Amino acid sequence: MLEKVDLSKKMKKDEAKAKLEKMGAELSHLQRECKASGIPVMIAFEGIGASGKGVQINKLIQALDPRGFDVYTVNRETEEEKMRPFLWRFWSKTPETGRIAIFDRSWYRRVLGDRFDGLTPKKQIPFAFADIHSFERQLTDDGTVIIKLFLYISKKEQEKRFKKLDENKETAWRVSKEDWNRHEDYEQYLTLCDEMLEQTDFEFAPWTIVEAMDKEYAAVKIMNVVIHRLWEALVEKKQREELEERIAKVEQVEKKEGKRGRKAKGAAEAEAEKEKDAVKWKEEEYKIGVLSGVDLSKSLSEKEYKARLDKLQKKVEILHSELYRQRIPVILAFEGWDAAGKGGAIRRLTSKLDPRGYAVCPTSAANDIERKHHYLWRFWNKMPKAGHIAIFDRTWYGRVMVERIEGFCSTAEWKRAYQEINEMEEHLVNSGAIILKFWLQIDKDEQERRFKDRMETPEKQWKITDEDWRNRAKWDEYERAVDEMLVRTSTTYAPWTVVEANSKQYARVKVLETVVEAIEKRLKEEK
Repeated sequence: MLEKVDLSKKMKKDEAKAKLEKMGAELSHLQRECKASGIPVMIAFEGIGASGKGVQINKLIQALDPRGFDVYTVNRETEEEKMRPFLWRFWSKTPETGRIAIFDRSWYRRVLGDRFDGLTPKKQIPFAFADIHSFERQLTDDGTVIIKLFLYISKKEQEKRFKKLDENKETAWRVSKEDWNRHEDYEQYLTLCDEMLEQTDFEFAPWTIVEAMDKEYAAVKIMNVVIHRLWEALVEKKQREELEERIAKVEQVEKKEGKRGRKAKGAAEAEAEKEKDAVKWKEEEYKIGVLSGVDLSKSLSEKEYKARLDKLQKKVEILHSELYRQRIPVILAFEGWDAAGKGGAIRRLTSKLDPRGYAVCPTSAANDIERKHHYLWRFWNKMPKAGHIAIFDRTWYGRVMVERIEGFCSTAEWKRAYQEINEMEEHLVNSGAIILKFWLQIDKDEQERRFKDRMETPEKQWKITDEDWRNRAKWDEYERAVDEMLVRTSTTYAPWTVVEANSKQYARVKVLETVVEAIEKRLKEEK
């Protein structure tokens, strides 16, 4: 691909200066429009060494309000970053709505520089490409504009620029031994670049190859691409908003005229409606119902509970130390009905753990900052480093439960969340993590009993809110959503465990047993 690119393109300095001045004013205007429209933007600069990424970034940002963008230089992973999943450091830098994030090298380092230097294991390359695809698709689906620029120069030009930098003691530090190694094997490195461009030139996040032999031409082309993409994004957002507005109006009309419309139907049409209802009823009758088959009569005697609990807690304490020694991260996700006993199960699980090696992450409604990011952003920020445990009391699954039922996200958003969540969890597992997900199941009568107990016990009253009672009124809706969630997101690499929780003692022991079994299995595999 790259060898076909015409690198002879040039532009006179005066011409480039005039164009950049005019385009700069337009870009400045577009930045303000994107901020007003809440559009986040990510611009990734990749390319051949010495192709001028730093110079071009500096020229681009001259037209931007410095309060509205951040520039990140992506070097080799730090020790802290090595202990995290590959995408963690990039998810944490995704911009909030209305801001711009510019990357001098990016998540593509994994399949370029690090791959060439042998830092990315060969078996991880396919996973890295798949992870990059998921990362960019999830962000663009959520409204982020991703602009990817690959700056290209010839081998001869690269050598010329390296030597010039090397000759000046003020700039010699910018040329590393690795840079010269890539220059010596320029053709091999170019092959990796070609493969990367071919595999990641997505419709939703395409590459632009920038002929960077002439810096003036490159600067004009880059600014032109950025302006064009931002204009496209603004037009697309306006079109989406107009469409959503029209749909909302139609739904309002249908809602107002629904009864009147049904009365006006002819006999044949009414009969057809009955047939459709009968089919729908049959679908409901034979739908997959995970929760309906749970045996909630399971329980333990007080004596058996205490004995098993003590034994399991001691095991978890020992295993925690072994996890730290072998640098294995663990992610435990707790979901369940209100008052199902998540907090009690977590307390028994952590009672003998070293507090320096785990964190409990309670999840409530997203705050103002979190709402300005992709919904997974706040969870990526809390993923554990190698050897540590992260315990989530409610999780990213809120997207397909409470946010779905209460209308806090669109239908399209919660429907695509199943795939987004599965991809995130797969990436975490491929990065070495153990993921266990628990759904604590109680019946409606048991929930009511616990709600009343909380209301009547002064030290427990803080646990019960009006919202809990409102959610209870939608039990059937939530049950259908949970059933679908369990079926669509229980994977071989991140399975769900449904915990029979009418008996708190039984539930706590089952959670501990499941954790112990999974960790012991993993440690055995490591040996």
